[in-house]
Amino acid sequence: MGAENLGILLAETARAWRNLLDKRLRPLGLSQAKWMVLLFLARDGDGLSQKQLSESLGIEGPSLVGTLDRMEENGWVERRISATDRRAKAIHRTDKAIALTEEIKLIAATLRGELLQDIPAIEIEQTMNLLSRLKQRVEQIDS
Repeated sequence: MGAENLGILLAETARAWRNLLDKRLRPLGLSQAKWMVLLFLARDGDGLSQKQLSESLGIEGPSLVGTLDRMEENGWVERRISATDRRAKAIHRTDKAIALTEEIKLIAATLRGELLQDIPAIEIEQTMNLLSRLKQRVEQIDS
């Protein structure tokens, strides 16, 4: 298998991993769109604007709006006026969602352990280094 298949293999692996995690999180009432919002808010910090969040997730703003509407109805997020731009809405997780995010992280960590259990740590580190460099290169070329 040559380098010409790297992008396809990377995309297929990421999709398969996300789909498996999605299956495990479904009993919590979470779709992939919802759990990804919660994880990105946990990683990047509550208070992101809808625009920042949609860019981080790589989805269009209108798609995110519907997801946030449903999450707000479920009591998982709140939209607040941004402290830096009164025209923008900042997205914050509720206490209920913060507790749920910890459960998501636990389930994700269990899955990650299952997937990586027989892979030597050095190979994982090398893969992460390669992926980090590829991501930086993509961002440089795209800017």
